[in-house]
Amino acid sequence: MTAEPTYLRDSGEGVRLDLVAQPRASRTAFGPLLGERRKLAVAAPPVDGEANAAIVKFLAKFFGVAKSSVRIVQGETGRTKTVAIAGITLAEARRRLGE
Repeated sequence: MTAEPTYLRDSGEGVRLDLVAQPRASRTAFGPLLGERRKLAVAAPPVDGEANAAIVKFLAKFFGVAKSSVRIVQGETGRTKTVAIAGITLAEARRRLGE
């Protein structure tokens, strides 16, 4: 049996996802685990909230929820972020991440 990923957990209303953002990447996509966080390469620069907006848009599309269901709850101005995603189960989030 595989160990449960610690960067993804149930929040009661959806899931919480711990990320390390890498702005100004060539494309927006998930990367490997970095410690206890999942890397997320973001094409947008970290200027005027562009990277955060790109993260919210990408995660909403990736998990099939509305953008209003995705909220950065910690790390708004840093690279390490915790994101709350409402309206998705832990099992569905894992499936979409290929875990």
